[in-house]
Amino acid sequence: MNRPVIVISSHVARGSVGNRAAVFALEVRGHLVWAVPTIILPFHPGHGSATRIVPNDGDFSAFLNDLQNSPWIGEAAAVLTGYMASAAQAETVGNFVRELKAENPKVLHVCDPVMGDAGKLYIPEETATAIRDNLVSNADIVTPNYFELAWLTRQIVENAFSATKAAGLLATKETLVTSVPGMIRGNIGNLLVSDEKAVFAEHRAVANPPNGPGDLTAALYLSHRLSGASIEMALQNTTASVFEIVTGAAKRGADELMLETDAGSIVNPLNPISIRQLSVPQRKGAEW
Repeated sequence: MNRPVIVISSHVARGSVGNRAAVFALEVRGHLVWAVPTIILPFHPGHGSATRIVPNDGDFSAFLNDLQNSPWIGEAAAVLTGYMASAAQAETVGNFVRELKAENPKVLHVCDPVMGDAGKLYIPEETATAIRDNLVSNADIVTPNYFELAWLTRQIVENAFSATKAAGLLATKETLVTSVPGMIRGNIGNLLVSDEKAVFAEHRAVANPPNGPGDLTAALYLSHRLSGASIEMALQNTTASVFEIVTGAAKRGADELMLETDAGSIVNPLNPISIRQLSVPQRKGAEW
């Protein structure tokens, strides 16, 4: 049995985003999951204004403290952090992860820095800064989209080459950049940059994709890496799964990912995605 993964992100009643996407994907792939909601929403806010239930800072901190001090905490293999509803939450989660890794340095932390898209932040800058300083800076793997990468590194990111250069400024072991414009017109892809490799997996862009691909990508890449897959195989299989699932939902006219219907693609994607090697950037470390 796979060791547990702690997923700390948003929860929606309807849809497949945040914890709903990540937890389902990890469980389908055989992982035990401990899910911690940072906010509860009836549906993705992109569908319209919605009531937000956010735990107060004291309760949220106490919740994580109870988990930290539980007799089962030593079982955890990884932490996946996603949407943070406040700067205080990012600080609390950052402390939780640091304490967990101090007890067990082998615990893998994947940070999906959910901050914005389409050229702008959709959370307060204070919260984005707290995510950067408390989570991104200490993560083993980060999975920003290309706008988030640009914001984090203060670089212009327009294609795979500029994204590779920007990713080299982050101190994380592996940076997986999503939604990068492809090298072929009409394509889009995922870029993986580490100390030794830069690999790009691209495919045709899907018109009007539903919400949630970023959450799903982070969870699947984490699962593949925990299972021992190489960087290349983890990137290739993650990209293939997400592409199949997004394509299937779009063809059905769905406004959310249909993970239950397409669970087979989570385990065994049928359509391989081509990958190419790029030049490895010089790793410098971002100046924040």
